[in-house]
Amino acid sequence: MSTHQLHPQIIKTQDLFAKANLTIPDYQRPYKWTSKNVNQLIDDIVHHQTKSAYRLGTIVFYKDKKQRLNVVDGQQRTVTLLLIALAIHSNEGRLKEAMTKAKVRAVESQWFNHLAFKNLITLNNIRDNYREIARRVADFDVATVLFFFEKCELVEVVLQDVSEAFQFFDSQNARGKDLEPHDLLKAFHLREMAEVSTEHERMQSVAIWENQNMNQLKIVFANFLYRIRNWSKGQSARHFTKNEADLFKGISPSIKEPFPFADLYRIGHFYVDGYNRDFNRNIDRNKLNYPFQINQVIINGKRFFEMIDHYMEVLNDIKSIENQSNEAKRIYKTLESYDGRNRTGDKYVRNLFDCCLIYYWDKFGAVEMDRAVEKFFIWAYSLRLNMKNVQLASIDNYALEGPYVFKTIKEALHPSEVLNIKLPSLTNVSSTKTKDLEQIFKELKYLND
Repeated sequence: MSTHQLHPQIIKTQDLFAKANLTIPDYQRPYKWTSKNVNQLIDDIVHHQTKSAYRLGTIVFYKDKKQRLNVVDGQQRTVTLLLIALAIHSNEGRLKEAMTKAKVRAVESQWFNHLAFKNLITLNNIRDNYREIARRVADFDVATVLFFFEKCELVEVVLQDVSEAFQFFDSQNARGKDLEPHDLLKAFHLREMAEVSTEHERMQSVAIWENQNMNQLKIVFANFLYRIRNWSKGQSARHFTKNEADLFKGISPSIKEPFPFADLYRIGHFYVDGYNRDFNRNIDRNKLNYPFQINQVIINGKRFFEMIDHYMEVLNDIKSIENQSNEAKRIYKTLESYDGRNRTGDKYVRNLFDCCLIYYWDKFGAVEMDRAVEKFFIWAYSLRLNMKNVQLASIDNYALEGPYVFKTIKEALHPSEVLNIKLPSLTNVSSTKTKDLEQIFKELKYLND
């Protein structure tokens, strides 16, 4: 996005509160500022009130077709500023008396009555923070109130396209804090949608993304999708950084590339959309989801967002594996309870085990999953029992060595090709705090007495 397309302007807080068409979209993350954040903001305002002006930050709006200004960036600060204004307006103590005597009126905003929130996290934080703010505002004097409304400023940016708004949001954040690779991917795939999707589709994609738990999203990328995709190709997969983000970029939605390999993806992409738009869906109410595979070529744009949503659900669905058989139940119960499970090295091995299961599930579903649990348990935890100290490099190297489990899953056409992988028995154990694991190895004849 070129800078000449942007028209930022400086507004005062009272100008912000005077806007009648502001809204915070449902896809925005919950309001999570704590009393610490609130007090820091108020301390900054009080500390700088002798200045001619004080810049509070940037607020980015997306103006939709109904001319509503959707807050894309700056939600946390904006809601907090609203709470401060509300507390000043609602004060019935010494501050109100001082303002009345000085003939200073508190700014009243339509937001006080019309802005609604549904998320329970947001509602609880607003309640708690408002109480803290009301206590702090009670100590304000008239000069502080005037400074807050008339001298505190924001940089306002209004954009007409939601993908541009989020691209600008990412670029702004990149200046102050290095973006996570998944943040860069969000901006990239929104840009890819600019010319080949409707505004509704872009808003849907943003909603899918913003409704995810960001910590969980980071884990899904770094610990599962990144590692499985690389290990299946025989490549190292230790740390997922922005340098590896290209792993999740592929071919454009319009499939412009004149390559035969792209035909399969073009057909699948457009057939799914055509099937779901057909009038017969109004009768049978069926919906066809795009058939994602972890190691497939990425289709840029909305399919990327759908793919991430799909694998977030897969991680929840795979929990049903625990109920596959008595042996699978026992293995899972042991993994959740053995003495050394919380050590860093053991967590690495658990990640290796989980990656195998997710990759198998992704390809073959629940077919013979009980045998798969046993096979992957023995393979992954043989590394644990063989080593006193397991590092990230240990599982990375192990995943790329024979019997090449991830490569086998990738190339297998039937579960038996994976389940028949030959694993050696152990003759001794080097690890500690793994007695419960050793017992299962013995019973399954993979540990010699």
